[in-house]
Amino acid sequence: MQREQTSMDAAARIKQLREQIEYHNRRYYVLDNPEITDAEYDALLRELVELETRHPELVTPDSPTQRVGGEVLAGFAKVEHEIPMLSLANAYGPEDVREFDKRVRAVISSPVQYVCELKIDGLAVSLRYENGLFVRGATRGDGEVGEDITANIRTIRSVPLRLAEPVSIEVRGEAYMPKRAFERLNEAREAAGEMVFANPRNAAAGSLRQLDPKIAASRRLAVFVYHLADAGPMQETIQGHEQALQWMSELGLPVNPERGVFDNIEDVLAYIDSWAERRRELPYATDGMVIKVNSLAQQRSLGFTARSPRWAIAYKFAAEQAETRLRAITLSVGRTGAVTPTASFDPVFLAGTTVARASLHNEDLIREKDIRVGDWIVVQKAGDIIPEVVRSLPERRTGEEVPFQMPTHCPQCGEPLLRLPEEAAWRCVNPRCPALIREGIIHFVSRDAMNIEGLGEQWVSQLLEHQLIHDVADLYTLTREQLLTLDRMGEKLADNLLAAIRQSKENSLERLLFGLGIRLVGEKAAKVLAREFGTLDALAAADTERLVQIREVGPKMAQSIVSFFANPGAKTVIEKLRAAGVNMRYLNRAAAAAEGGRFAGRTFVLTGTLSTLDRKTAAEYIERCGGKVTGSVSRNTDVLVAGEKAGSKLEKAHRLRESGERPDLEIWDEQQFLAWLREAGVSVPQ
Repeated sequence: MQREQTSMDAAARIKQLREQIEYHNRRYYVLDNPEITDAEYDALLRELVELETRHPELVTPDSPTQRVGGEVLAGFAKVEHEIPMLSLANAYGPEDVREFDKRVRAVISSPVQYVCELKIDGLAVSLRYENGLFVRGATRGDGEVGEDITANIRTIRSVPLRLAEPVSIEVRGEAYMPKRAFERLNEAREAAGEMVFANPRNAAAGSLRQLDPKIAASRRLAVFVYHLADAGPMQETIQGHEQALQWMSELGLPVNPERGVFDNIEDVLAYIDSWAERRRELPYATDGMVIKVNSLAQQRSLGFTARSPRWAIAYKFAAEQAETRLRAITLSVGRTGAVTPTASFDPVFLAGTTVARASLHNEDLIREKDIRVGDWIVVQKAGDIIPEVVRSLPERRTGEEVPFQMPTHCPQCGEPLLRLPEEAAWRCVNPRCPALIREGIIHFVSRDAMNIEGLGEQWVSQLLEHQLIHDVADLYTLTREQLLTLDRMGEKLADNLLAAIRQSKENSLERLLFGLGIRLVGEKAAKVLAREFGTLDALAAADTERLVQIREVGPKMAQSIVSFFANPGAKTVIEKLRAAGVNMRYLNRAAAAAEGGRFAGRTFVLTGTLSTLDRKTAAEYIERCGGKVTGSVSRNTDVLVAGEKAGSKLEKAHRLRESGERPDLEIWDEQQFLAWLREAGVSVPQ
């Protein structure tokens, strides 16, 4: 009786926590008006995680804990859009907008209203809800067929996993990366010597097309919903676009509040003008204004061209540029040793802020644009955020301008720089370079690596300046007394840092591998290598021939791994980490938990659309029960779970059975699958 009461209490508290967390998600990510601190939010989420860990039978797909990325996807399934996702025709000036209005009024004789919405610089997505639950997210693709990115969309906190009403609808929207998240991502990539994203749109698209949902989760994406493609039960009730936006907002969907409704085109143009400068103050990038006929009946009368609706047009804001004088090109050294040139110029006011510096990325770009010290240059902000040099103005040269010459030695340590034939970057390869050490330690302690919470850049810099550490391994020998010698370091903070450092020793091998900063080994590759080899010693002993047998490892990565473990400095650091007690084994916690489960040892393939669960959640449930999920049907497949519109995978499964190659291969429909999950103790929707 006591156990039943405890379970009932847990269910009630879990329900309360989920409602609170989703409420605060909406306040923070949609309304930009948080009511609690990050620490208070984290405390709510921690409590929910703890309760669900103790009561796994109470975990549901719409829980906020299910937003974190799961296993790496094998690939993106294709999604056919029942309602095509068309692009919009563009307008580049007031006359284009007036011409659009004339075309509309040539067809519509009754009064016309227009709805104006900011055009978000992101990636178009389609979201499907069944009975109020989020079941599928897809990219636009070619408008007819997109890609299933459900697992990545689930990581976006502004997207509700459950609507306020149990309705079945499909909505369209724009996934985007907020300005601050974009800046942080590019700063991290440049520090790592990686190619930076040109604008927030590219960053959002690149994030959503990651096969590892954890990467998408780490990039702080958001969504604004702007179109009700399938209104479900409200199909006959909703008469206008503005009414549809209001209803979607009431359902809990993230609808941009910055919009207006107007009765004539001149008021539309005035509204566009009002945002020409105000848009700089927004926390996200907008590159224009979308103008739509409000009445859905009038939209149907206007119809479509082959590529776009006749009832909408996208006005594009002009990019703001300025001319200034390039005074110097300075150099910085990143974590991987990449030496990055940066333009320093006379300050100019652009897109709401004063800028005086812009990355020039590499020597080749400087040569291609013929940029010389002393040149007059044109600068702008890519996506209204990142300053960039557009071009030089050779017609304004006086003859005193100086062509840029890349140095032959590192600006930090003086050692020779190296440039590989297939790369654009010059690199310092001295493992004792102060810049490499500092950036390497900052990377090592970061969230995606060893996740030593609280040990930020300022503390790393002080530790190095005070010579308390010389490499990442020295972090594990720090004492309380040493930390208290740092400026503004209190006793409580010192204790918290030491606790975080101790806790990081228990990380699984993939975090250590990523933290070591092996060139070309990103977060995904680190996990693949950790799973494949199991221990750091086994990986260190592998040669290039063995490494390239792994599908995700190419010749360049293989050579980089071998070179890293052959480096005497790397060997010394690894031995110091080992002596400090840092774990060097892959900890397959999920497999350990699932050992002996109902699906233990069986290989599953999911195909088609599941109406109750999205594919990511279904895969997580299978793995929780001890099974393994793969992306393709083969002789190793034990069970195929076939949802609606199952295609070639279902056909191949039937062929394997009928040919006698795998006569025992089971083919389940969704109800059979759910029944097995329930028998395994998983709480799934009825």
